[in-house]
Amino acid sequence: MNRLYLQKKLMDKKKPEDFYLRLKEQLTETSLWPSKYLYKFIVPSDKDKIASIIAIFKDIKAEVDSRQSKKGTYTSISIAATMKNPDAVIAKYKEVDKIDEVISL
Repeated sequence: MNRLYLQKKLMDKKKPEDFYLRLKEQLTETSLWPSKYLYKFIVPSDKDKIASIIAIFKDIKAEVDSRQSKKGTYTSISIAATMKNPDAVIAKYKEVDKIDEVISL
């Protein structure tokens, strides 16, 4: 398993709500809402995992772009969507966090 993934998961398990609180503060201070937000994820190149991430955003109009790594081991997924407020942004992150082996950037 990827070391960066393990570090993120360890950090998230320690204080995930602190992370989301800081993110909400930053989003509130730096953007006017509704606003376009760019999500970025790295996931093992598994069709089911990729489809699961994309499905989370099916209820909103979103632009999805994905690229495989050189060796095809990982896929980066960028999703741009207009979000109502910081809470809506965070809600999507929390849904994606339920999928194993996903790195949120």
